[in-house]
Amino acid sequence: MTAPSTAPAPPSRGGRWIQHWDPENETFWNETGERTAKRNLLFSVLSEHIGFSVWTLWSVLVLFMGPEYGLTPADKFLLTSMVTLVGAAVRVPYTFAVAVFGGRNWTVVSASLLLVPTIAAFVVMEPGTSFSTFLLVGLLAGVGGGNFASSMTNINAFFPLRKKGWALGLNAGGGNIGVPVIQLAALAIIGASGGPRVLLGIYIPLIVVAAVLAALFMDNIENVKNDTGAAKDAAKDWHTWIMAFLYIGTFGSFIGYSFAFGQVLTNQFGRTPLQAAYVTFIGPLLGSLIRPVGGRLADRYGGARITLYNFVAMGAATAVLIVASMEKSLALFTAAFVVLFVLTGLGNGSTYKMIPGIFQTKALAKGLEGEAAAAYGRRLSGASMGLIGAVGALGGVGINLAFRQSFLSYGSGTGAFVAFLACYALCFAVTWAVYLRRSATAASSTAATETKPQLSYAEV
Repeated sequence: MTAPSTAPAPPSRGGRWIQHWDPENETFWNETGERTAKRNLLFSVLSEHIGFSVWTLWSVLVLFMGPEYGLTPADKFLLTSMVTLVGAAVRVPYTFAVAVFGGRNWTVVSASLLLVPTIAAFVVMEPGTSFSTFLLVGLLAGVGGGNFASSMTNINAFFPLRKKGWALGLNAGGGNIGVPVIQLAALAIIGASGGPRVLLGIYIPLIVVAAVLAALFMDNIENVKNDTGAAKDAAKDWHTWIMAFLYIGTFGSFIGYSFAFGQVLTNQFGRTPLQAAYVTFIGPLLGSLIRPVGGRLADRYGGARITLYNFVAMGAATAVLIVASMEKSLALFTAAFVVLFVLTGLGNGSTYKMIPGIFQTKALAKGLEGEAAAAYGRRLSGASMGLIGAVGALGGVGINLAFRQSFLSYGSGTGAFVAFLACYALCFAVTWAVYLRRSATAASSTAATETKPQLSYAEV
């Protein structure tokens, strides 16, 4: 008989707690698990979506901060770099907060925390405010970047391995789409002379709605316990850091370009803020929508294979950007940048699918089977996601700093794109050498002995 999906909360712990959760059991999944998982996914996406909007808020605001604000292009790149840095750093504690407080409880808390940077920005957003004040308030917006890590860790526990690629891709894609949504909102509101405070005023009640809906409709999973050993084991595993590096190439590019695209158009091609805003949302929008497709393709063909080909395509798009930048061709530059955004979204989906597959394969190589193997995979993949997400987001910091230096040194972003091309080439080489070069038999053997961090693409 299938165990019920929910049970009364333990006396010592309030809230909605699920005491039995076994998504790998098909009977359990079909009878109760899938419905519960999808409900939690829906409201997780909502909270994460608004978190991304708050995190990338300053990528929009700096476009409309004209000469009266007294900020140079270098100041603006530095501001967005620091916001990205905070968003990357808080992903680590946010990951483990799910196990400490429960996925539903932490979603309520993390959503509520978004009120702090939004209200603070509402207060200070006016000419005459010092750059240091803008920088401090911008740093507060970094908390929005943490929502991704806790949301992904939480949803990873709800879905079976065979559906993780699609579920994680949908969860992350729904969150990522918060970037183009706030850019579109800014275009509609600020572009219509509504002012940045109107935009901020709209998001404040939306944050409250997201927190309330999470409290009403999400669940905590009782058997997702706080496990500091999992964090230590994940940090010791080579695959965590290899995947973190690959995620720099995919998500680091997505978030970095999301912050920088508009500034590059205004500084290099002389676009006005409104002219830039008319196109900057397109890339993040398509990159967000395509992310679940990257996860689905990885489910079908193998995450490593999709990731490898994707880095080839990202390198080709970047080469076109270099040519367009040197030729000062705005049309070619914009088209290539949008294509590059789409590829970052595909790569985000395929790399995140690889994570649970890698640790599941390691579990099988250790001789574990059934629920024991699934539990091992969930334990390490959930713990590693925070580290991978944090390091990957640091790529966005690097991208904005690279653009800042490139504009200071050369007056354009060409130098930065050359550096990015080299990075994608290195990501391609690492993906091939670690996950695709060796045969499945040899890879399984090394995984069993854990002497080298190499697996077959067929397993991930």
